[in-house]
Amino acid sequence: MPKLKKIPKFKTEDEEVDFWDKHDTSEYYDLTKMERVIFPNLKRSVKTISIRLPESMINSLKYLSNSLDVPYQSLIKQYLSETINKQLHIVNVAKQKQSTPVVKR
Repeated sequence: MPKLKKIPKFKTEDEEVDFWDKHDTSEYYDLTKMERVIFPNLKRSVKTISIRLPESMINSLKYLSNSLDVPYQSLIKQYLSETINKQLHIVNVAKQKQSTPVVKR
């Protein structure tokens, strides 16, 4: 097994996040020694919101969720998550295109 690299000290959490986004964990940790850990009291941070939707939309969501055997609020969260991720990807690709210099030949 190759020698593991030393993990640098980070001044901020953002600096650490940026580091791990650009580096492979396997170069710093022996993944064969990792163990599964369960955090039974860890709860996802969620915030309750109120949103007004047309009754017909709610009925359609309930119909779909029943067909999929999923609670309708979970289905809404799934749809929101998928749409947000797609839109973020589109925005990020557009930003990359704007910042990429065009080389003329």
